Amino acid sequence: MARFAKGSRALAISDRSGAAFPYREMVKEWNGAFVHNSEFEPKQPQLEPHPVGADPQGLMNARPARVEFPVQDILPNNPFTTTAANASVSVSYPANQINEGTTFVRFQAVKSPVGGVPIVTGAAGPALELSTTLDTAATATDGTIIVQTGTHFPTSGFIMIEKILTANDTTDPLKVGTYQNEVIQYTGRAGENFTGCTRGTSAPYRGLTPPATTAGTHPIGANVFGCYLATAVPTTIVVGPGGQTAVVFNNLTFSLISNATSTETGGGFQCTIGPVNDRA
Repeated sequence: MARFAKGSRALAISDRSGAAFPYREMVKEWNGAFVHNSEFEPKQPQLEPHPVGADPQGLMNARPARVEFPVQDILPNNPFTTTAANASVSVSYPANQINEGTTFVRFQAVKSPVGGVPIVTGAAGPALELSTTLDTAATATDGTIIVQTGTHFPTSGFIMIEKILTANDTTDPLKVGTYQNEVIQYTGRAGENFTGCTRGTSAPYRGLTPPATTAGTHPIGANVFGCYLATAVPTTIVVGPGGQTAVVFNNLTFSLISNATSTETGGGFQCTIGPVNDRA
């Protein structure tokens, strides 16, 4: 059987340079060229790129993002500070993230009066918690809402009427709960009358406006709650060794309908702050 010689003394001509080299030092490239090992060039990877498909555009079993209802936050101990002969109240609310400037807030679970301002009031004068009851039944189209005591509410803003479930409501699971509470915007207040009412709306809170409520009918005695327009107070603090600064929002201010009688810090433990319609 025929055999090839080993080429121990043979020379070969390189297909690349045309020079003669020892045969045993020759190699074959990916393209079939017979070259000396000093001339060898591997195949460029870009000549055979790996196939790449389109970027994935979605997740398996994905769920849509939920829009959670805003809820109450617990304030630090004794969060309210009043100033004598001044209607402005400062509220300690660390890291409140109300960076848009203003928001409508409702205070609850206040434990003690502050600066002569009672928790709630049954007569004319300021109050920390804004609540009353309907003095006249309200239809779904009334532009004026009449309450038992309203003179401690701001002259414009938002109120919420708490839904009282009827027998018909309790037969429908979609109506059970406080999802039927109605938020109403009013532009004026004359004594116990809230005027210029926009029915079935929602009060902005922390820069967002929750889903609008639904205008409905409400009987005499239904609970009515109000809110204050509060302003976030920026504070600049040093956050780095080089004197770098950051702006934080640790306080709010709001105005009562009349002045506090003394300078005082108080309110008690675990007072809460939240939207006018907390749906709780």
